[in-house]
Amino acid sequence: MTSRGTEKMKNDTIGVDVSKDHLDVHRLADGASQRFANDKRGHKVLIKWLAQTPVERVVFEPTGPYHRALERALGAADIPFAKVNPRQARRFAEATGKLAKTDRLDAAMLARMGAVLELETRPARSEVLLELKELRLAREALVKDRTAARNRAKALTMSLLKRHNTQRLEQIERQIVAIEAAITQIIKADADLAERFAIVTSIPGISKITAFALLIEMPELGSLEPGQAASLAGLAPIARQSGRWTGRAFIRGGRANLRQALYMPALVAIRFNPDLKAKYDQFLAAGKPAKIAITAIMRKLIVLANALLGEGRKWQLKSP
Repeated sequence: MTSRGTEKMKNDTIGVDVSKDHLDVHRLADGASQRFANDKRGHKVLIKWLAQTPVERVVFEPTGPYHRALERALGAADIPFAKVNPRQARRFAEATGKLAKTDRLDAAMLARMGAVLELETRPARSEVLLELKELRLAREALVKDRTAARNRAKALTMSLLKRHNTQRLEQIERQIVAIEAAITQIIKADADLAERFAIVTSIPGISKITAFALLIEMPELGSLEPGQAASLAGLAPIARQSGRWTGRAFIRGGRANLRQALYMPALVAIRFNPDLKAKYDQFLAAGKPAKIAITAIMRKLIVLANALLGEGRKWQLKSP
């Protein structure tokens, strides 16, 4: 390895393998490894351990409820961190020939991945955004429960089970309404979030539910370049070309839950947003399949929201 490469590898990138009970941690600079409890006390000890040397980034995989307290602790201590997709991490491990898998080895692999790829760190989310994220995840779970209960209703024959299923559906609806009210209340209580919410919902096709998703899942919105916004949402076309062969571009990666949240708004925008309806018609006139045209409208919605938030103004219909 060149001296430049050696210097690059000696930065203080920390890899953390997160599990329910433990955090296995590896410091790339000196190869030190430690295990900490994944609880408040363990997080305090970890922060002290990290303070031994300047930290360039802490790298970990999101693991549902198990990483959120760690993320809060790192944010409170102003320690930069990067979350990586587990699939990407596994591919990196395979590319480097590291096929064995243990918590300790995974932590070392994540540290190496962070340093080699110079993973960009994210600013820590505020406590308000973390609460909103938790509420949104709870709402998503309830929506899935509602779909399952509605599907069960089609197969039930006994009156008792039908009654129980109906009561469960009513309970789910009440809980969804309560969560949406809680999200709305938190947003209204924060002047910056309230202004951003008003801007996003001014776009025809963007409902309050979609606005929740945009503001909670992509807090960077408004400070990004157009291409960055589309890429983070997984809506930027990825080229496929090798030699003389050129394949069809496709979208992948990004924040899938945000991409899913934009699908229905795109369909609504095609009907009620004159600017985007004109764009959609142009795509169809050019021979593009409807699915690709809808994806393009989804991309334009996220780019439009990013632009309006950056300028601090609501959507207005363009003059003819």
